[in-house]
This record gives sequence, C-alpha cells and structure tokens, in this order.
Amino acid sequence: MDYPVSVDENGVNFKPEKMEKERLYHCIFKNKVMLVFKDSQDVMNCYEIEEPDLVEQIKNCNDDDLEKLFDDYLNGKHLKN
Repeated sequence: MDYPVSVDENGVNFKPEKMEKERLYHCIFKNKVMLVFKDSQDVMNCYEIEEPDLVEQIKNCNDDDLEKLFDDYLNGKHLKN
C-alpha cells in the first residue's frame, strides 16, 4: 500500500482514501514535520511541528517508535524548563 502522505516541490500531498482511521502519519517538508491522521468520523487532522530538536528526533525515528517519542516528549522527558 502506498503511504498516504508525501511531499514534492509544491508541498505536502494527502491521499485520505488510503488512510486508516486513528493511525498517525507523518512527513517532513522544509524542516517541518507534518503529522496527519483521520479520526473515527473520517475528519482529517493535520499538525505542524517546527521545534528543531523535535524535528531532528522525528527524522531519526522509525514509524513504530513515533508515538512513543511523542509520549516521552509530552511527559517532559525532552522538555526544557
């Protein structure tokens, strides 16, 4: 199955018909991470991350570890006070 989020010189491209509900997808465009998921009501949600340290961690992370990375980040393991 093709990955439903991709980038090209024109920007980010989405294929919502290929997305599984409640699954997190991501791509990197111009040093920003785009997070996308389709919720249980088929509404597509998109978030942009610009934080350089977090973007770099996401670049080095595989898809299976992505949600754990966000859990750790939100729990303060990577936050600077």
